[in-house]
Amino acid sequence: MTQAQDIIRAAARRDIRNRWWLSAPALVIIFLAAIGPLFVVVLYSVMVKGDYGDVKYWQFSGQGWFEVLFERDMFDNTVSFADAHLSILWRSVKLAAITTIVTLILGFPTAYFIATRPRHRRDLWLFLITIPFWTNLLIRTFAIQEVFRNEGLLNVALMRTGLIDQPIQIMFTDFAILLGMGYVYLPLMVLPLYASLEKFDFRLAEAAADLYANSSRVLRRIIVPMVMPGIVAGSILVFVPSLGAYVTPRLLGGGKNLMLGNLIELQFGQGRNWPLGSALSISLTAIVMLSLLVYVRAASKTEARHG
Repeated sequence: MTQAQDIIRAAARRDIRNRWWLSAPALVIIFLAAIGPLFVVVLYSVMVKGDYGDVKYWQFSGQGWFEVLFERDMFDNTVSFADAHLSILWRSVKLAAITTIVTLILGFPTAYFIATRPRHRRDLWLFLITIPFWTNLLIRTFAIQEVFRNEGLLNVALMRTGLIDQPIQIMFTDFAILLGMGYVYLPLMVLPLYASLEKFDFRLAEAAADLYANSSRVLRRIIVPMVMPGIVAGSILVFVPSLGAYVTPRLLGGGKNLMLGNLIELQFGQGRNWPLGSALSISLTAIVMLSLLVYVRAASKTEARHG
């Protein structure tokens, strides 16, 4: 009996060893393509800033991390909070969260509409949803700019109808960034929601209606808990790129309405402060990971509570 158990354990160890060998190429690729560059950024964040950009290799300092939240006065050397960085951080998180909420509000009924169409027509509606992906993000952002600028389609139409006397300043505001990101990332919310709603058994909603549940209660107690995985997936797909967005805030927000992606690019470019840019990059990654953990945990609790 003991010999048989030894043979089984040896076979199990050999199987595990073979699996590790088979996984080794993929693990090496993951390390080189993902973990390796991230390690370089972490290393740069604790190095001394170079005189003309770059870093002074193997000279370590925590100045980059210090400058993420604090700044030192150049005259009296006093330390205070970096108001500009905190303002940009708050704007990034706020706009990313609002973009996620807006796309969810608009995307849910859109996905519901598509999921309730006859099967032979759903592909057409999905095709229409994915059309924006055919165009480069930069071109789409320029198109939005042509709609919202002072001489754009929206202001011209409002002025010709007599609703306004002078153009409404939409460009270079947080509202313009929000509109742009909502337009860009809306399909990323619709598609996961549709994938969940397409699998939903609508006979459950009909049964609830037969038991005198109104539409609001059916939505809150049956449909939303059942499609929660799609809501979580869509929220993640929208929130993460919105938080680190660069092109849309750069073109629609101008130089005064920066987000974290713009601030990081500024440090690696004109600012020539690579340690600070690296520290901001790691901070952005940490914020994204923390937000995802909190959101997924809350969504899991909600799903478990509703069975």
